[in-house]
Amino acid sequence: MTENLTNIGVISDTHGLLRPQAVEALRGSELILHAGDVGEPEILDSLRDIAPVMAVRGNVDYGGWADKLPMTEDLTVGTSHLHMLHILAQLSVDPAAAGIGMVIYGHSHKPEIVVRDGVTYFNPGSAGPRRFKLPITLGRIRVVQGRPEPELIELEP
Repeated sequence: MTENLTNIGVISDTHGLLRPQAVEALRGSELILHAGDVGEPEILDSLRDIAPVMAVRGNVDYGGWADKLPMTEDLTVGTSHLHMLHILAQLSVDPAAAGIGMVIYGHSHKPEIVVRDGVTYFNPGSAGPRRFKLPITLGRIRVVQGRPEPELIELEP
């Protein structure tokens, strides 16, 4: 299903707030990944109006709707295996040994793209309520010649 995608939106830590700027930035996505702390089920419904959604449960997601969300998701994008979870410290596999090319996570609200041991760690930051003085961000993965390339997008509050 996901092997032929070229434009994937990545969002996390909405905490029940889907900003109009986030909706606009995600338009054109062929798939949206939500890395947890959705906050309200309506967020996922609104995202599904843009594109299909894969989401994982975050530490603030609870109740019947959230119980249906997996703790992790795995998908293949281009030639890479991606693994998504909410809290990076709960990663239960060695990504490099498992052949994972990218780990997508949230929780810290700190946007970052870091490569360690050949694995890209991608946190799109928080697109929901501002926390501390951190920027409001989300991410995008563009698939170029079969390889997923992450980028961060800062949203105007």
